[in-house]
Amino acid sequence: MEFRPLNRLLAIWRRLTQLDRVALGMLILFALVWAAGWAGWRMPLRGFLTFLAVLAAVFLLIRWLGWVRNQVLWSLRNRLIIAYLFIAVVPVVLLLTITTVAAYLTYLQLGAHVLNDELQERVSKVEGTAEAVAEAIEKTGEALPPDESSAAQIASVSAILDAARKELPGIRVSFSRDERFLRRPGAAMQNRFTGLVESEEKLWIRALVVAQGRRDRVLVSAAVPCSPELLDSLTSALGPIQLTPFRPAPPGRQEGPVLELYGRQFTPVRAREIASRRRALGPPANWFDRQVNGAATLEAVYDDPSESEVSKVPVLASFSVRPSQLTRLLFASLGAVGDLIVTGLIVIAMLFLVLEVAALITGIVLTRTITHAVADLYEATQHVRTGDFSHRVRLHRRDQLGVLAESFNAMTSSIGELIEEQRKRQRLENELSIAREVQEQLFPQQLPVMEGVQLAAVCRPARTVSGDYYDVIRLGPTRLGIAVADISGKGISAALLMASLQAALRSQALQDGQVGTDDLVARLNKHLFLNTSDDRYATFFYAVYDTATRKLSYTNAGHVAPFYVCDGHAIKLEEGGTVVGLFGDCEYTEAMLHVAPGSLLVAYSDGLTEPENVYGEEFGPSRLLEEVLRHREELPRRLAEDLLAAAEQWGGAPEQADDMTVLVARLG
Repeated sequence: MEFRPLNRLLAIWRRLTQLDRVALGMLILFALVWAAGWAGWRMPLRGFLTFLAVLAAVFLLIRWLGWVRNQVLWSLRNRLIIAYLFIAVVPVVLLLTITTVAAYLTYLQLGAHVLNDELQERVSKVEGTAEAVAEAIEKTGEALPPDESSAAQIASVSAILDAARKELPGIRVSFSRDERFLRRPGAAMQNRFTGLVESEEKLWIRALVVAQGRRDRVLVSAAVPCSPELLDSLTSALGPIQLTPFRPAPPGRQEGPVLELYGRQFTPVRAREIASRRRALGPPANWFDRQVNGAATLEAVYDDPSESEVSKVPVLASFSVRPSQLTRLLFASLGAVGDLIVTGLIVIAMLFLVLEVAALITGIVLTRTITHAVADLYEATQHVRTGDFSHRVRLHRRDQLGVLAESFNAMTSSIGELIEEQRKRQRLENELSIAREVQEQLFPQQLPVMEGVQLAAVCRPARTVSGDYYDVIRLGPTRLGIAVADISGKGISAALLMASLQAALRSQALQDGQVGTDDLVARLNKHLFLNTSDDRYATFFYAVYDTATRKLSYTNAGHVAPFYVCDGHAIKLEEGGTVVGLFGDCEYTEAMLHVAPGSLLVAYSDGLTEPENVYGEEFGPSRLLEEVLRHREELPRRLAEDLLAAAEQWGGAPEQADDMTVLVARLG
């Protein structure tokens, strides 16, 4: 039985470097030490091992991040899924996150607003009590009372205090002529003060109102301590409440938390924290009705009798609330319409959720269709890679991917046909290569060496095989036959006719070495006419040179006229007749020249004069003759190569249009 997971793990382990293995071992050791510590065993050097484990984790993360990315993103399906995550899921998550944060901040603000309103309501009641006492004292017309007990003897003041104690437990009324609160920094000149005051090691809700008597005035102070009972009396929409007063931070470094406000630093006074006792959050209305914990800062005045002025200090108000209770309080003024609005919002949220799920399912289905089609194409490419072009991709639907699969099937079918044609062409090229080797054997493998004659010949076929032909035949001790021919057409047919011409020429020339050039050409013409089709023919030039008599006899059967160069002058050898193989009965003539010492014979095919330049001008016989005269003193081999190079340079084409053949003989 083969354990594939184990084999895969072993393969991964073999690919790890030594440093990778050390880092992985460090993580395993840290896991063991952590497990031992969790079990209650105290392990030495645990902090140092934690530091090393963090370094190892960072190293492996950097090392394996690229490999994991390549492994995950190799599959198109994984790429599409990740793309959907970034395109659809990530924006939705971000929207939900920002919605959650916005909702939290909204309910935090609402909770702080409700708490502040409740406290302001108590502040207003305290202020109202102070105003009522001051007004009642002023109406008596008597001297201002020095304390609360004296003021309580006034009937109207006593009634006010009795009513206030029912709503504000622990309320105290005092009288003072100290107006520091009215002259506190940042306060405008006025005759009253309301707010939070930290005094006598407590936090108070205090109101100061000026009562004007006949001869002087006094400050009427109404104060209620911020006690747990006061916090318990606030609205039921809020949960537990806690007030934490702050004091100005002494100079120097602080140990605990520091709050910087009003340009100064403050530290909390934990010993004076005031917390509600009977407040509790109700049960959640639904799963989303989570507890929201919030805090807000309130401004209080710090009354230190040792200082001539009062200063501002912050008070941190902490609270908890449920969104459903705040929502109910927020929409309470709408009555039944508020419930409808909440229900509508829930319905819209559920509708959006259903649409998101439907979009996700649609995306998954579309992804599967795309990845299945790509998987089929990938499987097909694997078959093509192994050389199997018969495999076809299944067509599931007529969409763009289906058309792509159909195109792939058509492509593989075409490739199979092209490969078969390539094989046939390869076999044909092999056959042509063999034909070329055979044809090269038909050309003279080594030109005859004869005293008084220097020979050179070059044939450059335009295709694999050539339709040009040249030959040099030794007819006797002093006689030499020279032949140049150009077969009509190109390729295999021209090569076959060239072979037939070569066989007939050598047969006739070697059988009767004394026959004239005109009779030999006539025999070749009759042979080709009888053994080839009507449209096959050849231009042919044949000459015989006798070194003893220094005579050159020749017959030109429709071939481009060779040049006979002597003393810087050239003669075109044109005497003869028409082409061979086209007509059955043709008469040919023989011409004869007396060869001077150092004369030059240049025979060539029309492929040497037909190359055209960019302006459409042919190289032509005249330019070829100029090259011959310019280089006539060179050796025959060098002269032949120069003539070919001049023709190719004139044409400048990357491919050769026709066979090029040139034969150079220096005579005498």
